[in-house]
This record gives sequence, structure tokens and C-alpha cells, in this order.
Amino acid sequence: MARIAGVDLPNDKRIVIGLTYIFGIGPSSARKIIHLTGVNANTRVKALAEEEVTKLRQVIESQFKVEGARRSEVAMSIKRLMDIGAYRGLRHRKNLPARGQRTRTNARTRKGPKKTAGAVRKVAVAAKRPAPKPAG
Repeated sequence: MARIAGVDLPNDKRIVIGLTYIFGIGPSSARKIIHLTGVNANTRVKALAEEEVTKLRQVIESQFKVEGARRSEVAMSIKRLMDIGAYRGLRHRKNLPARGQRTRTNARTRKGPKKTAGAVRKVAVAAKRPAPKPAG
């Protein structure tokens, strides 16, 4: 099992796909890393030699911002948008979609489960009211 940038890569995947399990590396970055290191893209992670893993690790550490550093960079970008009062920052603050999607329907991932605002029945309202105090 190869461990790069604190992430255990899945053994049965090709190395190009396995690298995408690292936060901050997508398909195009993975292809670029493979090209820079000269590792065969069709090699399975479990079949990698130790020197190939070392090459991959060195290239990723030197040329890419991944995992914790990348997460903090993304968080700082979102915080900056909120601080300057940008529209996207306001959408992040309200936990709504920030890229123009509709919210009348859908958007359940961002908004969470539905909160039904139905009519309140008279029986339920009467039960919640405190009983009147007796005069005297």
C-alpha cells in the first residue's frame, strides 16, 4: 500500500486514479505528475516499486499544495469572500448554493432536510396555551 501526503492510496486502482484520492489532486494534475515522474500510468498502486513511490512523493511535495495546506487555502478564500461582503461570500454564510443554482426546488444538499411550514391545528395551539388562572 502506497502512502503519499498522508493518504493511503487504494491498492487495486491504477496510479492515475489512485492519486486523485489525495485532496488537491484531480485527474489532470494526476496525469501531469505521472508525466513528470515517468511512471507508467497503467500501473496498479500495489505494483509500484519503492523508488517510483518516492519519485511521486517528491514531485507532489515540491510542486503541489495538497491535503492540509490546500484545505486551509480553500477555507481562507471562502473567508475572504465573506469578509469583503461579496455575493458568493454571503451565499456561503447562509449555506446556500454559491454558483447560481436554483433554490426554489432542489438545493437539498446545501439547505438540508425540508422544514415544512404547515398550518397549525387548533387542538395543538390550545394544548400549548397555559390554563387560565382562577379568579379569587
